[in-house]
Amino acid sequence: MKKRVLRHIIPSLLAISVLTIISCSTKNNTAQTRWWHAFNTRYNVYYNGAQAYIDGSLEKEKGNKDNFTELIPLYTVGNKNSRDLGKGNFDRAIEKAEKAIAKHSIKKRPEWTKSRRKTEKDIEWLSRREYNPFLWKAWMLMGRSQFHKGAFEEAAATFAYMSRIYKGQPAIYGKARAWLAKCYIEQDWLYDAEDVIRNMQRDSLDWRAVKEWDYTYADYYLHSGEFEKAVPYLQKVIKHEMRKKQKARELYLLGQVLASLGRNEEAYKAFQRVIRTNPPYELEFNARIAQTEVTAKGQTKKMISKLKQMAASDNNKEYLDQVYYAMGNIHLAARDTLAAINAYELGNKKATRSGIEKGVLLLHLGDLYWAKERFGDAKRCYGEAIGLLDKDRKDYEQLSERSKILDELAPYTDAVQLQDSLQYLAKCSEQERNAAIDRVITALKKKEKEERQLQTAMNNGQQQGMDGNFGNNNLGTPKPLNNRQQQGNTWYFYNPTAVQQGKTTFQQLWGKRENVDNWQRINQSVVGKIGNTNMPIELTEQQRDSIMHAEARQDSIKQAADSLKNDPHKREYYLSQIPFTAEQLEASNKILEDGLHHSGVIFKDRLDNLRLAEKALRRVSDNYPDYEQMDDVYYHLYLLYMRKNEPQVAENYVTRLSQKFPKSKWTALLTDPYYKQNLRFGVQIEDSLYAATYEAFKQGRYSEVAGNTRISNSRFPMGANRDKFLFIGGLGKLNNGDPTGCVNDMKEVVQKYPNSRISEMAGMIVNGVQAGKKLRGGKFDLDDIWSYRANVMKDSDSIQQAKLSSERDIDFKFLLVYHPDSLKENKLLFELARFNFTNFLVRNFEIEIEDLNGLHQMQVSGFRSFDEAYQYARQLFASQAVVQQMGKSTKGIIISEKNLKLIGTIYSYKDYEAFYAKHFAPLVVTQRYLLSEPAEVATPRERDIQQEIEQKHANDPDLYPDTQDVPVDNTMTIPMEESKPKKTEQKVIEQDNNTFEIPVEDKKPVVEDKKPATEKKPIIEEKKPITEEKKPVLDDNGTYFIPEEEPAKPTTPVTPAKPTVPTTPNKTTKPVIPAKPTTPVAPAKITKPVATDKSAKPTAPKMQQPSTQKSQTTPVQKKKVSDDGPIIYFGDEVPQQNKTNNKNNKKNQPIQNDIEDEYYDLEGF
Repeated sequence: MKKRVLRHIIPSLLAISVLTIISCSTKNNTAQTRWWHAFNTRYNVYYNGAQAYIDGSLEKEKGNKDNFTELIPLYTVGNKNSRDLGKGNFDRAIEKAEKAIAKHSIKKRPEWTKSRRKTEKDIEWLSRREYNPFLWKAWMLMGRSQFHKGAFEEAAATFAYMSRIYKGQPAIYGKARAWLAKCYIEQDWLYDAEDVIRNMQRDSLDWRAVKEWDYTYADYYLHSGEFEKAVPYLQKVIKHEMRKKQKARELYLLGQVLASLGRNEEAYKAFQRVIRTNPPYELEFNARIAQTEVTAKGQTKKMISKLKQMAASDNNKEYLDQVYYAMGNIHLAARDTLAAINAYELGNKKATRSGIEKGVLLLHLGDLYWAKERFGDAKRCYGEAIGLLDKDRKDYEQLSERSKILDELAPYTDAVQLQDSLQYLAKCSEQERNAAIDRVITALKKKEKEERQLQTAMNNGQQQGMDGNFGNNNLGTPKPLNNRQQQGNTWYFYNPTAVQQGKTTFQQLWGKRENVDNWQRINQSVVGKIGNTNMPIELTEQQRDSIMHAEARQDSIKQAADSLKNDPHKREYYLSQIPFTAEQLEASNKILEDGLHHSGVIFKDRLDNLRLAEKALRRVSDNYPDYEQMDDVYYHLYLLYMRKNEPQVAENYVTRLSQKFPKSKWTALLTDPYYKQNLRFGVQIEDSLYAATYEAFKQGRYSEVAGNTRISNSRFPMGANRDKFLFIGGLGKLNNGDPTGCVNDMKEVVQKYPNSRISEMAGMIVNGVQAGKKLRGGKFDLDDIWSYRANVMKDSDSIQQAKLSSERDIDFKFLLVYHPDSLKENKLLFELARFNFTNFLVRNFEIEIEDLNGLHQMQVSGFRSFDEAYQYARQLFASQAVVQQMGKSTKGIIISEKNLKLIGTIYSYKDYEAFYAKHFAPLVVTQRYLLSEPAEVATPRERDIQQEIEQKHANDPDLYPDTQDVPVDNTMTIPMEESKPKKTEQKVIEQDNNTFEIPVEDKKPVVEDKKPATEKKPIIEEKKPITEEKKPVLDDNGTYFIPEEEPAKPTTPVTPAKPTVPTTPNKTTKPVIPAKPTTPVAPAKITKPVATDKSAKPTAPKMQQPSTQKSQTTPVQKKKVSDDGPIIYFGDEVPQQNKTNNKNNKKNQPIQNDIEDEYYDLEGF
């Protein structure tokens, strides 16, 4: 028995092995190879990749933290803080998908017999670029993994490539385009996303891709701010969603959108649905908070009461900032600003975490203080909020700008407010004064008590953590509890207590310092020591320590002697600051004067708040006439009233300025007869004067240089080119034999213009003189630069190799060459870019700036020949907007990219000018306008992502190596032994009346004969027993085989003497399998389709007399190889004789891999 079993098992295993090896080849495209690679892709690499993708999605879902104070994103990957979650799993999924694509992609087209007619499905099948029916899921897995990983550009490239290779399959194409649009949306490339959406609207959308497009439309309208259009798609998305937590997020998002549209009742219901889904507590908490904010107006007390109950709950201790933030919002909606400020301040005070929620609370509180012009409090709120909020917020730029302004303004406004309060207390009675001081002391003690309680709670938590460490047998040194443990896995800077301790420690070490970059760095520039003749004495460490100890002793003695005045818990501390005496009042007034002056200028110039500026500056001018900088106050009052369009009041301050301060620089400026002209055209006049001065210096007219420098000093003392005038004037003095005057001018440049680019050069000159070097006069001419070449070659062979080229049909560039100080480079660049954009629609000219030996080249590239560059230059110089920005010394050069490499090395600009005049200037340029033609007519080559993947995984080991080089027969024919044709044997078609109609065939299709059935004379044969030797047409499965047809000779049809009557076994019939693709056969007449009923038992048919009007062919009988397996077709390869029976014989249709036939593994993720 064992031998018999082994005899059957061993051949079976060998057959399976052979089939496996043959099937694994991607060089063959047959039904077996397609099935095998689809099977292997699904249950091997794809399964592992899908599991990794699901793990990554779950990790991201679990660790995601939304900012509920603003609109949450539809996809969790929209939260930047959550973007890296699950990255490792997504990378693994991408790797598996790439491996599946590299090892199991079938790109070879199946073979097709040319004689077969192709249907539309055949054409679509043969035009595909991928024949593995399962591989599209690997592409989708890779793209979705890249998307949720946050690599949107990579995902967009994947989906764009996928939409190209599956363009003929609408369902897959629609899904790929939907995800491509999502990639663009998440990057805020809304124009690109809109283009994808618009193109898909023109195409018919497959029903299987509708779900993905619902998500895409919802995401697009949310990002574009069209909330009204987003609502219906969000509702559809919620119906599609399969993940419970994600569905709760989407319901919350729907509630936010409805609330922003003012549909509060619907928003309330949406938030209620969030609560019913039993989501995580944080989401449920925020939904309840949101419900209070959308409750109908008039129920303020009810909502506040509900929020107070939430604040009293122990479960909400970590969310108190959000509770009080919601209270403040409700008070604001009721127009109770004071109550809103109190609620916000209470939320800031009771906040136990420093995250985005607290940052939003402080931002809104700061906005209220800003609106109420309480700039000190606004600075405090903005300063803390700016470190808690994301820089990508839309209002972050405004927050940052306000914070910078308040850093300048708040010290002055706080000083004014403090001095006003102190002077008011000085005028109060002693009883009122003491009561006010006692209130301050009580508030201070209360604050300190709360801080001690907080510190005690922190110490208790730390002790518990240490006890836990001992309980875990941790014998090492106990580490202090880090901030993650203190604040629930938050960063150090999210712990307000730790931050405050850090600030206190910093101030103890360094004192109060301005928040600027490089605050600890000493100026080490080349001009840093100029003007400092007394160098500081270097002290040793012991000397420093002794000085510090001595100062500490003095301070302790002073503090002991005046301890009461230094204790903020005593009245004496505050009484010592109140200005009772005349000297104290005068010092207080000086602080007031300075604060009002500088705050007024900031109000005018930085905030554009003319009302507050006028109030501050007028208070200085009216109440403090002896202020030291009153001339500056008058000047700013003049500018203020000119901006307010009150010229008479402004002239009044000019008169005061000229009478009281005749020698002030502002007097000289405002009384200058050219003042108004300078306001309008001063910049252009000064630029022209400097250009003339520079030209005079190059030509050696040093007296003219000195005269122009004096004009600059008198007319443009604060001009933009003043530093350059001083520098050129100093060089002119040096060439006139006055080195001392030159050094003095250089020192003035360094001291007055330390940030100027020319200041560094002036400082080097001064440092050289101080080091003992002597100055020598000389002439510096920029014209020498035009003749500059780096390598002067004398070798004739080398010169011959580096010869300039006179080719005109190669790539050219157009250059604008200029000295950077001779024009405004940014304006020229802007005008040139605008010229290109508005004049050339089909060409994309690139602009770049290169620095070569002191000269700048503004290069315009993208010209395919000299003629194109010449036409461009001619059109450019006709544009006045561009020409006006060019300096007089700017040169336009047309040069090939080949010759440009030689400029400045072997050849100079002047050398090329001579070469151009000889070879290019005489050329005749074509009259046909070339710049309206696209640079490249051919379609740019698309990025082949699949080829990159295959190259990446080329050396990866494969489970089934591809060793089959011999292609198999892709037509899926089954070999049979051919017999000699017999003219007497006919293939018959069974009919219900036990007759057979012989089909008449021709090379061309023939219209079916519609004569009455009476013309046909069927021959009724007698039933005779059939022997086994005459088993002809039907196989053991009851399948008909149509033999290969041969053209018949035009002879008179002969009725067979002994027609072969086939016997049909008592088995169910199966589809007809052709031996080879044949020419379509047109039957003379088919009275009824072939019966395909599986329960029907075919009977022995009778022969019908053939028609004598048409020729017929003799079939060739072939022997079929026995195969017990299922019959598999590729593509739309359908037996030709059953074309008319498609409706009834479904098995003859091609196998279509429906993408929705199987459960989609990644649904819900």
